[in-house]
Amino acid sequence: MPKPNYAYEKRQRELEKKRKKADKAAEKKSTQPAGPVEPGDQQPSQSPQS
Repeated sequence: MPKPNYAYEKRQRELEKKRKKADKAAEKKSTQPAGPVEPGDQQPSQSPQS
């Protein structure tokens, strides 16, 4: 019977943790509302009254 490859098993667990963390971060980013809009980036909603 071959001996277990513990380094491979550890690497697989680390990759799974990394994948779960990335998925969680992506889900959190997609559920957050958009960040504040810079004042210079806003389009004027009213026409000039001059």
